[in-house]
Amino acid sequence: MEHTDAGPRVGAARPEPSGTRAGAVREPGTGMGARRPPTIEEVARLAGVGRGTASRVVNGSPQVSAATRDAVNRAVEALGYVPNRAARSLVTRRTDIVALVVSESGDRIFGEPYFAAAVRGIGERIAQSPYQLVLTMAGSQRERGRVADYLTDQYVDGVLLLSLHGPEDLPTIVESRGVPTVCGGRVPGIQPACVVDVDNRSGGFSAVEHLLARGRRRIAVLTGPRDMASGLDRLEGARDALAAAGLPADTLIVEPGDYSEASGEVAMRQVLLAGPTPDAVFAASDLMAMGALRVLRGAGLSVPGDVAVVGFDDSPVCRHTEPGLTSVHQPVEEMGRVMADLLLARLAGESPPAQTVLPTRLVERGST
Repeated sequence: MEHTDAGPRVGAARPEPSGTRAGAVREPGTGMGARRPPTIEEVARLAGVGRGTASRVVNGSPQVSAATRDAVNRAVEALGYVPNRAARSLVTRRTDIVALVVSESGDRIFGEPYFAAAVRGIGERIAQSPYQLVLTMAGSQRERGRVADYLTDQYVDGVLLLSLHGPEDLPTIVESRGVPTVCGGRVPGIQPACVVDVDNRSGGFSAVEHLLARGRRRIAVLTGPRDMASGLDRLEGARDALAAAGLPADTLIVEPGDYSEASGEVAMRQVLLAGPTPDAVFAASDLMAMGALRVLRGAGLSVPGDVAVVGFDDSPVCRHTEPGLTSVHQPVEEMGRVMADLLLARLAGESPPAQTVLPTRLVERGST
């Protein structure tokens, strides 16, 4: 009797699964035989480093050398390694999201060079980490309340706070929830856990010292907001320069503003109305200086002949005014990078300095 086998013979055609067209190509990555995703161990092996080092690079820790970071990133790209965010979140209770909160209106955030530079620096560093950056605007009290409700470890791993006005307790609230924060600029009335600032007081000093060296004596200071440490420090620096020259601080003509171009126009107009006409102006921002230049020109006053003008920021607009604007350079983009680096360090469990202060310097142009 001929032997028969109920199973298929070797080489015999297997029936196609229901719904699969004969001869169709199975999609890559599906079904049996699909290549499994690469692991962090394979990334480490290809990069020639330990698993812990590869993990630190993937998790955005700044505590690795540039050469090591490059080697790991090349291995990640070569292998197509993608961290499993959902699985990691379940284990680590992390969201992989960093929030940047700017306490200003959208018009100012998207219209003023300062914020563009700060966000560019922050974004550059966060893009090299596994975190996603979320920009949140909090220009009103209502918006700040909503943002405060959002900033918990349920939604974010860390928070960057920029352009804070006093009194402000948001850094304290967020830190009390166990969410690491880094503030861009000091905050009047509180001592945040981690702050990156520029030396605003020294910048104000150098601006007025420069004007005094040019023989100017009737100096108007168009200040920044009095509820921001930067505005207060720039004014104090101006007063320091007068004191160092043996001149009474009350000889300054002080008019408040809010760093905007419109406020510079209003403040300059008020100074001219009050009289006497100053022979120099120190504006607490380049945009305020632009507004002041417009008013001075409208009043028939020449710059620097009648009135010398110094701004603060050394933003790109300084090279497009007529004459070019002398300004105090503050490294805003670098401040953004340092803010991001310090937050990444805190997220990696490290303890960076509580306060980092970056230097300023005067850049001379035709307005003085």
